Amino acid sequence: MKRIFSNFNKYRYLLGELVKKDIKLKYRNSVLGLLWTLLEPLLTMIVLTIVFTTLMGHDTPNFPVFVLCGRLLYSYFSNGTKLALKSIRRNSAMIRKVYVPKYIYPLASTLSGFVTFMISLSVLVVVAVVQNIKPTWHIFEAIIPMLTLLILTVGTGFILATLGVFFRDTEYLWGVILMLIMYASAIFYNPSKILASNNAWILKYNPLFGIIQNFRNAILGQPMNTKYFLYSATFSVVVLIVGVFMFYKKQDKFVLYI
Repeated sequence: MKRIFSNFNKYRYLLGELVKKDIKLKYRNSVLGLLWTLLEPLLTMIVLTIVFTTLMGHDTPNFPVFVLCGRLLYSYFSNGTKLALKSIRRNSAMIRKVYVPKYIYPLASTLSGFVTFMISLSVLVVVAVVQNIKPTWHIFEAIIPMLTLLILTVGTGFILATLGVFFRDTEYLWGVILMLIMYASAIFYNPSKILASNNAWILKYNPLFGIIQNFRNAILGQPMNTKYFLYSATFSVVVLIVGVFMFYKKQDKFVLYI
């Protein structure tokens, strides 16, 4: 364990540089640059609010904040895992030439996404103020689902990075799975009716749903759902352990396939 932390400490500067590189590459050809991190979720929220409240008569209280919470967290999970999936193949030239711990690449991809996610939270703060939502002490509980989401994304990223080296179709399959996860996360609809039906398992077995719900509760001044937290946290830790184990066992073969 001491050797692992020593190795990580040795390459922490490189990790920071790779995080910066990923952020710069993401907005390299964008006119608005990093500002798009704020505009994209805001514009998406406006469109969804118009569609669901005006055209479809959605009556969820504080719907703009409701949908923005789900949109921000899902976007980070989606973008972070996609970047991690491609991270080994994207850095194949460096892997062939220089020895660097390979876990640095998927980890940098998920962390760069987390940085932009944290920046985009400023939009949520503004919208919450406009909606006249008064913060309560529950706001501090938002840290818990955010950290759980980070663990889940890193763990999933390691699994996808490993699979992506050996099976190139993983990228396309994961895109379909992400769409299913999005609809099963209650991002833009009220989950109460589904939770009261026989189809409640669709939401309850999705750890991202529990993470999003607890984050919403914290923002809207409601207590955390302990069951959702325990399930999503346990699931995320298991995924991280499985991801690290898979990556460690297969990393020596990466150079043969990239």
